[in-house]
Amino acid sequence: MGADRPATPVVRFDEIGSTNQEALARATGAGAGSVLAPCWFVATRQSAGRGRRGRPWDSRPGNLYASLLLVDPAPPVRQPELCFVAALALYDAVRAVTGIDPLRIGVKWPNDVLIDGGKLAGILLEGTMTADGRGATVIGFGVNCARSPEDTPYPTVSLASAGFPTEPDSLLAALDAAMLDRLAQWDRGEGFPRTRESWLRCAFGLGRAVTVRLQGRETEGIFEALDFSGALVLRRPDGVRETIRAGDIFPSSAGQAR
Repeated sequence: MGADRPATPVVRFDEIGSTNQEALARATGAGAGSVLAPCWFVATRQSAGRGRRGRPWDSRPGNLYASLLLVDPAPPVRQPELCFVAALALYDAVRAVTGIDPLRIGVKWPNDVLIDGGKLAGILLEGTMTADGRGATVIGFGVNCARSPEDTPYPTVSLASAGFPTEPDSLLAALDAAMLDRLAQWDRGEGFPRTRESWLRCAFGLGRAVTVRLQGRETEGIFEALDFSGALVLRRPDGVRETIRAGDIFPSSAGQAR
């Protein structure tokens, strides 16, 4: 494989609304042409990029906007675990292309990649059904290569601002190789214990005080563990352990993330 040539097929666009939306449309047969999965959908610019919970995603040129379409990657109950697979793959890819000190980079639950405490990327998983009734998952990556958005809930960083100018295509090639490796490790969910252990080894905030923002409330405590389904286990100040399956975590005023 060449340095800038992913092994997985790539469909490219100069500009598109959303690479995730295009991949979902192709999976259901509603797009502009049929594709065989796995396949990457990559755009120089998005006009309607989005993150988790429908938040808009800054999608100007210079960054990587790429969505990977997978068809029948695992039984439906295991497919949410792909968020950990994707985060690890991006972590691996960034380390491969930059040589960054591992003390500067880590993953934030469930699937953010941070450098120096700033958010480097957004990863969005979405699912649909193919025309023949199989489950499909789209994994969207928005990676800050040249620039990072401002006015965000969490500090952001780009590879350039961290001292590692990187072309999006170079990162895509490394990300493709890393995704293939991490998907093999995960093994349709059978290997999730190995994925979980790998994720924990590079987790920000593990064993530290964090704030978790949930729908309609916040809670604080020690990020104690990741359970065997991928949920965050928080030990609150009253000693009660709370299992959290969806939310945003931030360093607590009572302690800093690693």
